Amino acid sequence: MIVYLVGMPGSGKSTVGAELAGRYGVPFVDLDVEIEREAGMSVTEIFAGRGESGFRALEAHALLKASVQDPSIVACGGGVVLEPANRIALRNTGLCVYLDVPLEQLKTRVHPATDRPLIRAEGDLERLLEAREPLYREFAAHVVDASGTPAEVADAIVEELRWSA
Repeated sequence: MIVYLVGMPGSGKSTVGAELAGRYGVPFVDLDVEIEREAGMSVTEIFAGRGESGFRALEAHALLKASVQDPSIVACGGGVVLEPANRIALRNTGLCVYLDVPLEQLKTRVHPATDRPLIRAEGDLERLLEAREPLYREFAAHVVDASGTPAEVADAIVEELRWSA
């Protein structure tokens, strides 16, 4: 089984994903890392040189490659749910888990910065959450409170998946 972790930047997808993969003894795939490896540049450089649409095309390709790595835990980029084809791939090839973190807590984890192409100014995080949260909830088979430590969130996911098996 492939478990896809989706959620906002700062929700802990990469950290929790690595923890889960270790617990289940399966490979861990971080889509942003795969995109950077394939492109030979950072996400920030991709956005600067190719724009968001160029990044999204690379992200869709990385997701398709990850969708055949069964079993695995896949940490998806925060915007993966924006593309309809990605949503179909997520739903048809694995279980999607939304790591839900309250906005106020996200604000303590994520700050506007030049290395965050879509979160550069105050209000960007709120705007992204408003646009993405309905998609996360619609396409996730499971919603897990991710406001705790990575180990606590991994525990919650293990428990959630155990009950759905």
